[in-house]
Amino acid sequence: MRPLTVGDFDFVLPPELIAQHPATERSASRLLDGTGPVPVDRIFRELPGLLAPGDLLVFNDTQVIKARLFGEKPTGGKLELLVERVLTGHEVVVHMKVSKKPPVGTTLRMHGGFEVTLLGRWPADDGPLFRMRFSAEPHALMAAHGHVPLPPYITHADTAEDERRYQTVFARHPGAVAAPTAALHFDEALLAALDAGGVQRASVTLHVGAGTFQPVKVDDLAQHQMHSEWYDVPAATRQAVADTRAAGGRIVAVGTTTVRTLESWARDGQATGDTRIFITPGFDFQIVDLLVTNFHLPRSTLMMLVSAFAGFEHIKALYRHAIEQRYRFFSYGDAMLLDRALDRPSRSLPTPCSNSKS
Repeated sequence: MRPLTVGDFDFVLPPELIAQHPATERSASRLLDGTGPVPVDRIFRELPGLLAPGDLLVFNDTQVIKARLFGEKPTGGKLELLVERVLTGHEVVVHMKVSKKPPVGTTLRMHGGFEVTLLGRWPADDGPLFRMRFSAEPHALMAAHGHVPLPPYITHADTAEDERRYQTVFARHPGAVAAPTAALHFDEALLAALDAGGVQRASVTLHVGAGTFQPVKVDDLAQHQMHSEWYDVPAATRQAVADTRAAGGRIVAVGTTTVRTLESWARDGQATGDTRIFITPGFDFQIVDLLVTNFHLPRSTLMMLVSAFAGFEHIKALYRHAIEQRYRFFSYGDAMLLDRALDRPSRSLPTPCSNSKS
């Protein structure tokens, strides 16, 4: 069989299937059960009946920040910033959308009355992003003057509904510029039903970056460079994974960001740090047994990840079914439940690493 290329992960999606708004209730979204050979159409609140006592659900508890900011150059030219990462000393890393990039040292006036100063490129002098210093604490300024960083395929300006619904009910650690969207379907009633069914819960943190929406632009997947994202697997979660595995339970990742976090820990033995992990068919999964995930963009790294997890042909069939049955796609869309392909190697837990956080 020939090696897979980016074109193998393409598909035609009717534009009207791109969800522009969330479902009326979080857990009322549809759930495509893809754990068997034949897809089954369900409602998301049926998830507890598909899991077993002793299974462990792992969530990404990152919090979406109001990272989109607008302002002007000294010449009056309009610009838009998207904060990718908050550093120290009021410094941030941003994407900048402007007709002509201002020189290093320029002070920009932002809507809301604060200022930012361009310090240079990031992470190096030829880096793709920009390092800036805010005139006050960045999180406070974003909370007061920023906009919800809705994905590029959502066409309306952010609203109060987006501020509430483009955020999980358990978001705790600010830093993401995109929501871990599979977790958007969980509400308090559903979490209570999972608890009543003996399903355990744990959390990791991965601050989702804007690169999650970037398509792969090279045919040879080995040539693609992943964006860097910060993650943390706390000690309680590491212990919960070990206990679940020892008791014969399954590790259920809620979202591809959780998969990337757990598998980065397994691969590198580091419980915290930056990851550029790129999961494509043939990847040796070590931790995750089941995956709850939304439907992903064509030609994206996330299409490659779910194909690696559940099988390339199986994912193609599920996406055909979802389009035929008019499922809602992408961030505000519906979800799938996937089982790990059965032909994967046996799993093992990572060994402790000296820089693992407790």
